[in-house]
Amino acid sequence: MRSSSRVPRAIVGALVLFVALLLAIVQLASDAIYASAAPTALVAHLPLAFGLRVYQAIDSVAPAAYVNDALALAALRQGDALAAQRYALRMPAGPRRDDLLAQAAAAQGQTVLAREYYFAADDVAATQAAIARLARTDLPAAMQLENRLREQLLLLGRHPDAVADSYYNSANYEAWRHHYLAGYALDERALALAPLNMGYLLSAANNAYSGGDLADAQRLFERGIAIDPGGGDSYVGLGWIALREGHRDRARAYLQQARAIDPRAEMIPAFEAALK
Repeated sequence: MRSSSRVPRAIVGALVLFVALLLAIVQLASDAIYASAAPTALVAHLPLAFGLRVYQAIDSVAPAAYVNDALALAALRQGDALAAQRYALRMPAGPRRDDLLAQAAAAQGQTVLAREYYFAADDVAATQAAIARLARTDLPAAMQLENRLREQLLLLGRHPDAVADSYYNSANYEAWRHHYLAGYALDERALALAPLNMGYLLSAANNAYSGGDLADAQRLFERGIAIDPGGGDSYVGLGWIALREGHRDRARAYLQQARAIDPRAEMIPAFEAALK
């Protein structure tokens, strides 16, 4: 009786060890493929080829979406965009599939297709990065795409931070065209969503100043000092207003304050040059 009860336990124990070993191998294979997400970690030293062989073996026995995901990512890391595209197309429709197809298209130089896939995947960061690249060569088209992205974000009711950032990006594009007051209006929309964001606030203040609305620029720079007393750019902004109004001594005083508080403030060098 004792021997018969020990045999099943031994078999179960062996099965448990076997399953544990398989899971460990799959985990190591996953680490090898996804190591690019943590390039300084220990997993970054695992060979990609090992992970690829394990997942290809799994794919031959039990194809699944997560397997194709891993294989597509491995193919991208190897520079094989066509293989990545093939694996991604085997996945069910969804944001992750679209994101992988976008990466494969971008790797093949198909920038328009990549943008559309990023858009479909709701990958806001990648979409905005693609729009920013387009803006260097075709600003009107980039502005239209940014508006389209923002409309989608608003319609879906998601990504409030991305909506604010989209308004800010559009404001920058308007400023590139010297449409400063249009840019200021867009910055105000961004500030309404993120009232403590100094990037949006300084953009709004600078656009108001460049558009000739010195009163609003003054109000915004003073608000910037209240939000971030340790930042020098708001003092420099007040200095620009003082200089335009003919108060050179006051402008120099604002510059001295900016230097004392934040000598590395981004707006200091241009203002120093203007005061020479």
